[in-house]
Amino acid sequence: MKKNTDQPVIGVDLGGTKILASQISQAKVQQSCKKSVPKGGSQAAVLEAIYEVIDPLFNTQIAGIGVGVPSVVDIEKGIVYDVQNIPSWKEVPLKSILQERYKVPVYLNNDANCFAIGEHYFGEGRNYENFVALIIGTGIAGGLVLKDQLYNGFNGGAGEFGMLPYLDHHIEYYASGQFFQNVHKTKGPLVFEQAKAGDEGALAMFEDLGHHIGHAIKAILYTLDPEVIILGGSVAQAYPFFKKSLWKTVQTLAYSSVVKRLEIKISKNPEIAVLGAAALCYDGFRNKI
Repeated sequence: MKKNTDQPVIGVDLGGTKILASQISQAKVQQSCKKSVPKGGSQAAVLEAIYEVIDPLFNTQIAGIGVGVPSVVDIEKGIVYDVQNIPSWKEVPLKSILQERYKVPVYLNNDANCFAIGEHYFGEGRNYENFVALIIGTGIAGGLVLKDQLYNGFNGGAGEFGMLPYLDHHIEYYASGQFFQNVHKTKGPLVFEQAKAGDEGALAMFEDLGHHIGHAIKAILYTLDPEVIILGGSVAQAYPFFKKSLWKTVQTLAYSSVVKRLEIKISKNPEIAVLGAAALCYDGFRNKI
């Protein structure tokens, strides 16, 4: 199905420390506005900060607002629960608040689902109907596009592969940036710099990480069998250092034909978070929700 991205919309990426809003049309970021999240701020103070990044971008041509948040979202009711690093945001009816202020449709989702729908409209998932998009950073979480539609799950929690039991913990413990601290008592960014310099110990750590990520991908293949898996997040940028061991592990899958057809792609667009938030609007318009 053709995906129309011509209408001007605003995408908002609400992070734990910053809020980025961008006006998007013709599949491009036209203008942006950024502000720090008020430290220890009340619910009202954080809302005011959101208004301060949206207001300069908003005009009568804006058709909708999409917001990505690092938390649990009741997508139908538009309620955000327990936002990471914003203690005051326990239960915020963000959709109704923004719709009342701006008088346009508002769409909310978690950051992993925004990543997936952003890749579907603007990135590596444009030519696929079935894929999994994995954000691998401090943690690991996924978004699912199945039969050309974002799949949220009954409670909006589909794609939380990082919480699957694995070894003596769960997948996220070994297959994300936590791996370096949990297993080797060191920091991922430091190991990355050492690996770029050719340090053998650092390269061995990434090889080990790739082995664990490979097992995470096997779990995805056994359960969903997607056409492609798209990797994003800070750890994914080190893919060349763990690509070989990842594929070596994936090739132990019981179904060799699945492995032969699988593609793994790396997200390339640095603006995908805010584009993904905007894509919530385009997906809502397309599906008339």
